[in-house]
Formats: sequence, structure tokens, C-alpha cells
Amino acid sequence: MSHFAVNWLAVVLAAIAAYAFGAVWYMALSKQWLVALGKTKDQLQVGYTPFIWSFVVELVMAYFIALLTPLLMGEISVGAGVLVGVHMWFGFVLTTLIMNHRYEGMKWSLTVIDGLHILGVLVIQGVVIGLLG
Repeated sequence: MSHFAVNWLAVVLAAIAAYAFGAVWYMALSKQWLVALGKTKDQLQVGYTPFIWSFVVELVMAYFIALLTPLLMGEISVGAGVLVGVHMWFGFVLTTLIMNHRYEGMKWSLTVIDGLHILGVLVIQGVVIGLLG
């Protein structure tokens, strides 16, 4: 299978859906996230760069869900896409967040907020990829 043999429309739409989810997630949890981070909004001053990077990395994630789902599951379906997303989250994302946040001395609440966000991202991407194949 070629690395480019994915439905690129599905990948782009999955990234857009995941990005929209992230916007809603962090708007709803912005106060809790800032407390967990231990900073104020004024202390962040990050500009627009993180928003651009968020879309780029979510595009990469969607590409890999589209690429790996048929390879690991033998088919592209909603259930298969979600299952791959959940396994990738548990096996790589959550474990990495826990490891990094423990070294960084971050609060567990930050790990929960950020970890559940990425779980939502990967599940939404699995659904979109599964629907559009």
C-alpha cells in the first residue's frame, strides 16, 4: 500500500472536525485549563502560532488514522477508525502525556484535560475517516 493511498478529503475533513472540537473543548474548559497550567491568560501571550500548529498536527494525526486503520483492522469503518484512534491514544498519547507531565511537575488535572482532548480528537477523526473511507 502506498503511503499516499488515503482519502485526502477525509483526512482534511477529519482535521477540521478535530480542530473545531478542540476550540469548543478549550473554550469550555479554559478556566480549569489555566488553573491546571498554573498560569493566567496574560502570562501565556502565545499569539496565533499554536492555532496553526494545532491544525497541522491534527492533519498529521488524521493522515495516520487513515493510513493505519485499514492496515491494522483490515477495513475502513467507523468502528475500526475509532478503535485505532483509541488504541493510539492509550498506547502513545496518554502515556507520553503522563510521562512528560510528571517530569514537568504539572498537575494531574492538566493531564486529564489535555489527554481527554486528544482522545476526543482521535475518536472524531476515526469517525470521519470511517464514514468517508
